[in-house]
Amino acid sequence: MNKNDLVAAVATKADITKTDAGTLVDAVLETLTRALKKGDEVRLVGFGTFYVTKRAPSKGRDPRTGQPINIKASKQPKFKAGKALKQAVN
Repeated sequence: MNKNDLVAAVATKADITKTDAGTLVDAVLETLTRALKKGDEVRLVGFGTFYVTKRAPSKGRDPRTGQPINIKASKQPKFKAGKALKQAVN
């Protein structure tokens, strides 16, 4: 499922136009992104939790040249599925 499919499904389920559904989906994604950017955790009971982890700097190798490279520290968004979502999938 891609974003257009999600917008269409939300529009059908909520009985609203695709334009309105697109606005809602964009708003949810923007709000989620903004919260994670601030370092907040987004917990949706029954669905799961979105959070950010810090990744330490490390050493790696350039696959083309084989030369060692330094990989900068970064923040990684993560998602942990909730119990209800796990049960629904299984």
